[in-house]
Amino acid sequence: MTAPSRRRFVAGSFTAGAAAGLAAAGLPTTARAATPAAAPAPRTAAQAAAPAPRVTPGDPRYADLAVRGSNKRFTAHPDVFRPVTTTRQVVDAVADAVRQRKRIAVRSGGHCYENVVGDPAVRVVIDLGAMDAVTYDAGRRAFMIEAGARLMDVYRALFEGWGVTLPGGASATVGFGGHIAGGGYGALTRAHGLAADHLYAVEVVVVDAFGCARAVVATREKDDPHRDLWWAHTGGGGGNFGVVTRYWFRSPHATGTDPAQLLPRPPATILSNAVIFPREGMDKAAFGRLVRNHGLWHERNSGADSPYTGLYSGLVLPGRLKENDPGQSAIVFTHLDATLPDAPELLRRYVDELTDGVGVTPYITDTASDAWLTATLALAESQDTDKGRQKIKSAYLRRSFTDAQIDALYTHLNTADHRHESASVSIQSFGGHANTLPAHATAGSHRDSVLNVIFMNTWQDPQADADSIGWLRRLYRDVFASTGGVPVPGRGSDGCYINYPDIDLADPEWNSSGVSWQRLYYKDNYPRLQRIKAEWDPRGVFRQTLGIRPA
Repeated sequence: MTAPSRRRFVAGSFTAGAAAGLAAAGLPTTARAATPAAAPAPRTAAQAAAPAPRVTPGDPRYADLAVRGSNKRFTAHPDVFRPVTTTRQVVDAVADAVRQRKRIAVRSGGHCYENVVGDPAVRVVIDLGAMDAVTYDAGRRAFMIEAGARLMDVYRALFEGWGVTLPGGASATVGFGGHIAGGGYGALTRAHGLAADHLYAVEVVVVDAFGCARAVVATREKDDPHRDLWWAHTGGGGGNFGVVTRYWFRSPHATGTDPAQLLPRPPATILSNAVIFPREGMDKAAFGRLVRNHGLWHERNSGADSPYTGLYSGLVLPGRLKENDPGQSAIVFTHLDATLPDAPELLRRYVDELTDGVGVTPYITDTASDAWLTATLALAESQDTDKGRQKIKSAYLRRSFTDAQIDALYTHLNTADHRHESASVSIQSFGGHANTLPAHATAGSHRDSVLNVIFMNTWQDPQADADSIGWLRRLYRDVFASTGGVPVPGRGSDGCYINYPDIDLADPEWNSSGVSWQRLYYKDNYPRLQRIKAEWDPRGVFRQTLGIRPA
């Protein structure tokens, strides 16, 4: 058997929703633009004076901007795109939209899974893609990252410049703007918490009660009068309070002025392998044993004091492509900190416990040892393979799936009457140091789960939209049938991840639990987010379908 490439066996995506909407009614007839607070140094003198370009339908750039989002189900057709490069330009663009009573949306990396930017009501799209600087700010003793910077560009800049990183996602082109606002988790989260746990400050363009657009910098300092605005961007979701232009990062307990000591340092090397199970022989009993092994292992090994905090793994369960499909029934990818004591033995024990009693002989790739950045880039490459029309759902799990849930997974993933072009359920490692903070410490409230699950379907043919979305909806509903079709916070599950937005949670046809989508995403933190929304967006300028709504 030819050894497969390690890179092709990872599924799922750490995506971020980042968008905003401008109210179409009740806005002032005029709007003022205030001077930005701590505005970034202009890239050129000309940029400092020039407004952002206005790209309208007659402009040759318009077509490219219209399809820049990753989910090809949606395209944007606003009156105008405003590709910005400075905070000053963002302030002016927001003020201009408010003055004209035009609803806006904001895009950083373009990885929102729902139709926020392409909503027909949106008439102005502010594109932050060119705001991608990564620098060290000695005055704040923090790393400044602009909202349009992509994850892998940030990781490379931080690591090559200072030997540090952030424990964020693994999809190369996701923008920081929405990723951080939603919390941000990834391969280093069990060792270092969420990316947003390291957020020191955020610059946000907001609109006050008088229609004045201005830039505000909010920090985590306890005496900062804007601290609530900082807190809201540690898991409160993108585009709810204003337009994020810049972030600053410094770990909460970091001291001194040496940049190399102010953020987590990644391991020098990573061990990785893949365990691949053929579909032949993978009956319901074998499938159940594998899923149960994976879940129970994470129940036992996800404490902050576990020797396995340096492990990140995902059990990927692909849908059957067709009847008599000879492909894989399950793939387990694993990354482990190679600098841990007895790291090879830890990895061997993990694989042994995972495969114990399954009864199907897997193919196990050779264990590779790569430099951290090399391994991270390889993981990112594999994360970005699913391109096309997409639908995604999520769940946090406090415990392994139950037998009934596993049976539902098996039934739907092996349905031969659905065309699974690229359908999968990816059950990924969580917990560790992500669970050391209390739920109220950040807006991201999911602090006692051991797994994060991604339910995803990708296809190419627009004619397959209804069938593909319907299949994923039924799968998700049946997995969580005992709690009204959604992962209600409780003994086994703990709600959903806002960076994987899913409008079905607001639809009683698919959420019959009686638990609101707001609680599924934010739990007990939602009332505080509502108060912050009322203070910082009193006119309701920034809104979207799954946006924070004031009390």
